[in-house]
Amino acid sequence: MENTQQQTTAHPAATGHQSEIIRQELLAPIGKYSPLNRLWIGFLSVIVLWGIAIYARQCIWGLGTTAMRNYVSWGLYISTFVFFIGISHSGTLVSAILRITNKEWRRPITRSAELLTWVSLLFGGMMPIIDMGRPERIPNLILFGRLQSPLVWDIICIGTYFTGSTIFLYLPMIPDIAICRDRLSGNASRFRKWIYRKLSLGWKDTAANWHKLEKTMKIMTIIIMPIAVSVHTVVGYIFAMTLRPGWNSTVFGPYFVAGALYSGSAAVVLVMVAFRKMYHLEKYITLKQFNYMGQLVLALTIIYAYFNVNEYAVPAYKMESAEGFLLKELFQGRYATIFWTLQFGTVLFPAFILAFPKGRTPLFASIACIIIVIGAWVKRYIIVIPTLLHPFMPIQKVPVTWAEYFPNWVEWSITIAALAGIFLVITLFAKIFPIISVWEVEEGQEFERKKKMVDAMIEKENAQQLQPQSN
Repeated sequence: MENTQQQTTAHPAATGHQSEIIRQELLAPIGKYSPLNRLWIGFLSVIVLWGIAIYARQCIWGLGTTAMRNYVSWGLYISTFVFFIGISHSGTLVSAILRITNKEWRRPITRSAELLTWVSLLFGGMMPIIDMGRPERIPNLILFGRLQSPLVWDIICIGTYFTGSTIFLYLPMIPDIAICRDRLSGNASRFRKWIYRKLSLGWKDTAANWHKLEKTMKIMTIIIMPIAVSVHTVVGYIFAMTLRPGWNSTVFGPYFVAGALYSGSAAVVLVMVAFRKMYHLEKYITLKQFNYMGQLVLALTIIYAYFNVNEYAVPAYKMESAEGFLLKELFQGRYATIFWTLQFGTVLFPAFILAFPKGRTPLFASIACIIIVIGAWVKRYIIVIPTLLHPFMPIQKVPVTWAEYFPNWVEWSITIAALAGIFLVITLFAKIFPIISVWEVEEGQEFERKKKMVDAMIEKENAQQLQPQSN
């Protein structure tokens, strides 16, 4: 990235008193660990280590230690996998789409969204490996995988998406890492100094470097969006291309994409609330960001509700088909309470909250988004488990209860450890790198300053033109 031919800056907000204030405030949390921080990191680390130990036990004794059997071979692990991959759409939606449309209010939240995408993919990609039971056979999926298999498509798409998301997260971080290298190296640990030196790639604030960075980011923004859509479409195909009642659906591709955007955008709001509170970023993550994100989540909730109605209304109209018994279990059987709670409690109720301006404030928006995220995970469970418990059999007039499944302590331990791992990585990231993009905030401040100057000049000219001309 270093270019010595041109040393003039192409970043107009890189100097000045206002820029110094922004850098001091946004770099303040880095490297500082309060007792509460240490307790939180220690708590998460214990959970992660416990999950690793239980997974080692599962590898030794096999998947028989879980509650899964041949009738439910996809249980809590695959439900959580679909949920994590859905959350990963947050960065694509909030960052890529808002970047390409030049929405100024995006600047304080893009890095949080991109980080959430990356870490969700990191742990989401682990869940199918955990579900396999024989991790040493993973290379066989690549060496002997059949291109007709949606599972192979999934591996290709997720691998490509994770690589693209890593680049998409890293590129806009380079100028900020260089700022950390130049400002924080004095009291930083050796590990952090090494990270800043290596990852900054010798960055200097020159016009040539900024031109290269902006061009590369624009290319990645265009590339990452279709990749993200393809990933969750293929995840939907894994189910839709399996001959089972409840999954045999042509709408699963767009339905899964809509559900991913709906849950991913809600997760971004929760990350905004957490960082705003923990690091006192009220000055940067303002009510404006919550208002716009609330509107975005509301729109996506309505779209998701539309696909949800289509998914169940069409087969329900033909209740005597192969899906009939499964739908009866969902509508009025043992899953009815969960199913209707999902439809009204985690879709319509959050939409009702976010429909009002007060509902898009940090408190009420976080309540609505917590409900959405929890509901999104339970929804994945409802998609996976009841269908596996009701295999394709002749139409039954009498309920058949020949199989049962509920996750046991092994599955819960590993799944909760994966969730704790996400929280741990995000926490440690915020202690090494700025969680808000410093240079983007500076650029936004400069843009607002120039805009106000232009508006003032136009207003002054208009006022002069309205005044009567004197002789």
